[in-house]
Amino acid sequence: MRRTLRHGAIRLRRLLLWLWRQEGSHGQRARGLAAGVFCGCFPFFGLQTLLGIGLASLVRGNHLLAAAGTWISNPFTYVPLYWFNYQLGSWLLGPGQGWPSAQTLQQQGLWEMGWSFTSRILLGSTISGVVCAPVLGRAYWQWLEREQERLLASAR
Repeated sequence: MRRTLRHGAIRLRRLLLWLWRQEGSHGQRARGLAAGVFCGCFPFFGLQTLLGIGLASLVRGNHLLAAAGTWISNPFTYVPLYWFNYQLGSWLLGPGQGWPSAQTLQQQGLWEMGWSFTSRILLGSTISGVVCAPVLGRAYWQWLEREQERLLASAR
């Protein structure tokens, strides 16, 4: 157990170093991550990375970090993220047909659920993306700034 935690900590540190060493200014890196997070909030399986990179190009953000930002939705977070997005959309548009059962999703898929379902999940995804993307992008930018200050201070 202890070895697994240590291995996980090492992998996390390598990931953070990889993120730190990406090309571009702090703003470009943060915009790329934010673009990816925004696109990752949508249930466009298989297209999120392409959409994130495309949006990063529009906002002059880092493409690799945009691709990484789409990982906000992954096999572990799909159901909670999209359930939340659907509930948010239902709260704004009024109750719909309800969240489908696992059996219904396996048989029909998300996009076969009709406009009532689709409109709610897309509205909720848009709002989640509009909130999460700038928050995480700003947090990453602040972290980059703090790390740069720390490195400059330690170099003196």
